[in-house]
Amino acid sequence: MSPTRNRPTARLVARSIALLAVTAMSVTSLPAQSRAGNVIPGIEVLLTDSMHLIRGKRVGLLTNHSGRDRKGTSTIDLLFNAPGVKLTALYGPEHGIRGEAKAGEKISSGVDAKTGVKVHSLYGAVESPTADMLKDIDVLLYDIQDVGARVYTYQWTLALTAASAGKPIIILDRPNPIRADRFEGNILDLRFRSLVGQHAVALRYGLTPGELMRFLVGTKALNASVTVIPMKNYTRAMWFDQTGIPRVNPSPNLRTLDAELLYPGTVFFEGTNATEGRGTDAPFQLIGADYLTDNVAVAASLNALKLPGVRFDTATRTIEPGYKFGGKTIPMIKVSVTDRNTVRPVELGIRMLRAFYAAHPKQFAWREPTVNAAGRIKGIDRLAGTDELTKAVEAGTVDALVKQWDADAVKFATQVRPYLLYR
Repeated sequence: MSPTRNRPTARLVARSIALLAVTAMSVTSLPAQSRAGNVIPGIEVLLTDSMHLIRGKRVGLLTNHSGRDRKGTSTIDLLFNAPGVKLTALYGPEHGIRGEAKAGEKISSGVDAKTGVKVHSLYGAVESPTADMLKDIDVLLYDIQDVGARVYTYQWTLALTAASAGKPIIILDRPNPIRADRFEGNILDLRFRSLVGQHAVALRYGLTPGELMRFLVGTKALNASVTVIPMKNYTRAMWFDQTGIPRVNPSPNLRTLDAELLYPGTVFFEGTNATEGRGTDAPFQLIGADYLTDNVAVAASLNALKLPGVRFDTATRTIEPGYKFGGKTIPMIKVSVTDRNTVRPVELGIRMLRAFYAAHPKQFAWREPTVNAAGRIKGIDRLAGTDELTKAVEAGTVDALVKQWDADAVKFATQVRPYLLYR
């Protein structure tokens, strides 16, 4: 049983104050036009208002299946058919240009079947484009829907590309699906930087892709020439399903908006010998392990914490082959969102880790270390951007960790304020 089960009132008050500070920029009521779902993504704004930026130029495009207009037409096809524009190169991130490859699966370069344009993989032999990959372009555009969490590769593929390309970068902006007025979690310790965290930003970073790059360039964390084509009619307090933009899964295992909301916390289980739900019908909402035979008691201990906006239930699932526990039927805990506006996904993930560890200290384990530029680093430390999470989970000091990470989030919210594009 986690020692954090009965939290003192004073700490609850302190956390509430921190949360109010973090959400101080929240827009509490949306204008009628925004409520009607009339957000126009950057690609459509470019084609109607800003074609002068690319007309007559050789254009490269870093995109995937999520880059499309509101009618569902791919940004690849829109640019390929745009008058006066020559689309000469495509660049694909993790999951590939069509978003179909599994997480971590290396992608090969090739040719786009529909347009005949060369596709360069940035998730295979290289993570940023080589000089040869860039020789046929004058400007590089970016159009990908991300999820508002630092632990995701798309925005860091963009950052690595912008840093090394030596070409102007134009970002076709898209919504932060889990609200752009919420900040949570620690600021990355650069000793733990990787492709799931390249720069010192908060775990739930409360920015659109364009704003994130404006912040990195503006604070000189990134040396690049970046132009952002903003959305129209977008406000920071919007959830993705309030924008009117049709949803597509940004990656194969983020299949619902609730999963995207929980992802900044439940993703921690990727760094453990428990499963984050890959190979089930609800990845990042179902967490389990073959040793979690006491899932009823663990779920009860989590519900006793009264974490805002969620409920913990029990489940069993047979895991698809190719994933952790593949082919086995295992006990799991299902995380259900009951009030998305109050969910704190990062704290939820921390407390779930502690609950698993406290119930099974001999069976629960962190995944083997991986190697990056800083040396051998546990998978969980790459995801957390620090080694403080594992220490707190093992020592039972997660209360203090949550308090520190709340302070980090408030600090980051203040740092990014000069670079925001939307109210």
